Amino acid sequence: MLTRADIGVIGGSGLYSLLDDAEEIQVPTPYGPPSDIVTVGRIGSRSVAFIPRHGRDHRFPPHRIPYRANLWALRSLGVRQVLAPSAVGSLRAEHGPGTLVIPDQLVDRTSGRAQTYYDAGHAVHVSFADPYCPSGRAVAIEAARSNGWETVDGGTLVVIEGPRFSTRAESRWFASNGWTIVGMTGFPESVLARELALCYTSLSLVTDHDAGVEAGEGVTHEEVMKFFAQNVTRMRTLVADTVEALPTEPTCPCGSTLDGLDLPFELP
Repeated sequence: MLTRADIGVIGGSGLYSLLDDAEEIQVPTPYGPPSDIVTVGRIGSRSVAFIPRHGRDHRFPPHRIPYRANLWALRSLGVRQVLAPSAVGSLRAEHGPGTLVIPDQLVDRTSGRAQTYYDAGHAVHVSFADPYCPSGRAVAIEAARSNGWETVDGGTLVVIEGPRFSTRAESRWFASNGWTIVGMTGFPESVLARELALCYTSLSLVTDHDAGVEAGEGVTHEEVMKFFAQNVTRMRTLVADTVEALPTEPTCPCGSTLDGLDLPFELP
């Protein structure tokens, strides 16, 4: 039975079939249980831990996901690189449904979410200028393009609180700032990964144009889920190919994020 993993995947239930030799593990954390039981298995020669972001029964809305527990659980299993597939809305007319965006920047428009591990003891200031792993991004882009997937290299993901979608005015404001896509789960997931010195790469599948981009009745949850389900096989292939191509010994700066900092506790 596998009890360790090199790579973590946080995503939807359609990704379960990724793993061979899969085992389920209960992983306790100081922040409560993760979204669900962690599944550990293999993709080729790589050991992988999978967490369904919203829970198997989709019981956690975006603002209630136990983000801190999820990332802590992955690190405690040995994970040092994380892939995060998700559904997003496009703020750009030219990036329609089916486009894959590998963002390189992020804007936080959430409120009230626990977004740090370092909220007691003493202040710890972690660099977050570039939120995503440069190595993971490059590998994901190459894997997607080699499979013929229209892929946007870079762009800004704006994360909203949810669970409601944007108004047209909000959507137009986001676009006017030059931002590219909008989602509900990319923060604090990304910053918590950074606070644990984990590589983190977002695989953002455009499922719709956001409300301010085109006329109509606006985005619905049913449409988003239906489109993502139609593309889940493609996303599984991308995740698997990216996992196998990720470096076994990362040379990116993510792992040295905490070097020289006085942490108030020991990391798992």
